[in-house]
Amino acid sequence: MKRLLIFLAVIAGIGLTAAKLLDNKEKTAQKVYIPDTDPKVGVKVAVAEIRRLSQEASFLGSFTPNRKVEIRPQAGGEIVRLNIEEGQFVKAGQLIAKLDDEQLRYQIEAAQVTLEGYQNDLKRYEVLVKGDAVPAVNLERTQLSIRSTEAQIKQLKKQVANTSIIAPFSGIVTAKMVEKGSVVSIGTPMAEITDISLLKLVVNIPEKSVNEFRNGKTIGIKTDVYPDVDFKGKVTMVSAEGDDAHNYPVEITVQNSQKNPLKAGMYGSIANTGEVKGEALAVPRQAITGSAKQPQVYVVENGKANLRDVAIGATTNEFYEITKGLKAGDKVVTSGQINLQNGTSVVAQ
Repeated sequence: MKRLLIFLAVIAGIGLTAAKLLDNKEKTAQKVYIPDTDPKVGVKVAVAEIRRLSQEASFLGSFTPNRKVEIRPQAGGEIVRLNIEEGQFVKAGQLIAKLDDEQLRYQIEAAQVTLEGYQNDLKRYEVLVKGDAVPAVNLERTQLSIRSTEAQIKQLKKQVANTSIIAPFSGIVTAKMVEKGSVVSIGTPMAEITDISLLKLVVNIPEKSVNEFRNGKTIGIKTDVYPDVDFKGKVTMVSAEGDDAHNYPVEITVQNSQKNPLKAGMYGSIANTGEVKGEALAVPRQAITGSAKQPQVYVVENGKANLRDVAIGATTNEFYEITKGLKAGDKVVTSGQINLQNGTSVVAQ
């Protein structure tokens, strides 16, 4: 009887131990991480839809004067008259300054007296040569002396004319470097005249947009000085050579306004809007993956991201035209593609 009780106690102990071990196994199994065999990746999506594709880009530049010249005399001497001040408007052909020409006029007077003597000699030689009183060579020398003196007088008159400094075109005197009484030589800077009746807005256009600009194209211009005024300009020059950053200088000429006058050095901006194409199926640029030769998009279908080859047409700053591979209404992934493979389960966030 005693042995039976001991046996039963041992069996009961073994049973309790087994039950405890089974319970611990179940609790341990609950704590072990079992990975999800079909995880869902969060992505952002957009709908492929029909859009009117147009491209708009804003470019900043600065206005330069239509013409600017530094006035330098072609003669030397003392300035006896100076008719300009900085900021003054001058007309084309207006006298700016006058140099002393007294000595030159004396030289002209002396040359004219010499010429008159040669002309008198010529008359006498013509008579004497006819009578064989003097050699014909004397007549020829006198004729040459007359021609030489006439040329000398023309040269002196040209020098006198050069003592009158005139404005080559209408504009504003933006600098005055001399004063009345100053003695200048040939080529001395005297003044600077700037023509701003027309202004040129110079902007640097990147390579991808430069073909949108053609000579004669009308473009709207905005300025910070007159934010509510729309200026109109025409493209007058597109550079044939770009810089190291592949930017091409473009000049846009605008007529200055008396009501809203512009000044050289002011900033101006242009918004170049060009219709790339009419209505077309398009997706955001962010949806395109792969290479330019083989573009692809992830299309969300039944909760999965399926990689699909597409063909690209026109492009703008924001959208790609899709000519093949998608239809209107398809949902394409625009963010999160780095975590995707073909067939990955996704959830739109």
